Amino acid sequence: MSLLLRLSRLIDGFSILVGKLAMWLVLATTLISAANAIIRKTVGTSSNAWLEIQWYLFAAVFLLGAGYAFLKNAHVRIDFISSKFSARTRNWIDIGGILIFLFPLCYMMATLAWPVLAQAYVSGEVSTNAGGLIRWPVYALIPLGFALLMLQGFSELIKRAAFLTGDGPDVLSHTGPSETELLAEEIAAQEKARKAGATS
Repeated sequence: MSLLLRLSRLIDGFSILVGKLAMWLVLATTLISAANAIIRKTVGTSSNAWLEIQWYLFAAVFLLGAGYAFLKNAHVRIDFISSKFSARTRNWIDIGGILIFLFPLCYMMATLAWPVLAQAYVSGEVSTNAGGLIRWPVYALIPLGFALLMLQGFSELIKRAAFLTGDGPDVLSHTGPSETELLAEEIAAQEKARKAGATS
């Protein structure tokens, strides 16, 4: 199990790296959008390529960031139901979900997208919009994104199994406040300090 946990940590590190890259793509999308709007309003010219690169980057954020979201347990979960289960039951449910739903979905999406990607690459498919971009890079995000999600799923499977065998912590436990709750507390503290400073 220690070898598998080491592999899990490597996968987690890779998912964090890809997730942080995806975060920077949000900034890139924003800057391109702002620059395109400024040029269109001031110079009166624009290109469909600038609009399409925003769509490509937006797709990249969600597809490449899915594994990172799974790592951070930020995906949709019915907490009010799962919180009623024991830690062992929650981990068994996750193992079932990963094996029965996640892995088959990732495999299906990657295999269905691959022929479309190959055809677009061979044919040199280009957007039908005037001045549009080639399509295969955005098609490539689909099998890549689902492969990364499946890889992170393998890491999560190892961690759930490690907990059930007593070799690791419960990564599903909610013993401390979430990142959102910590941010809300920080904002509330800043607001309280601001009001205290305004009255003095």
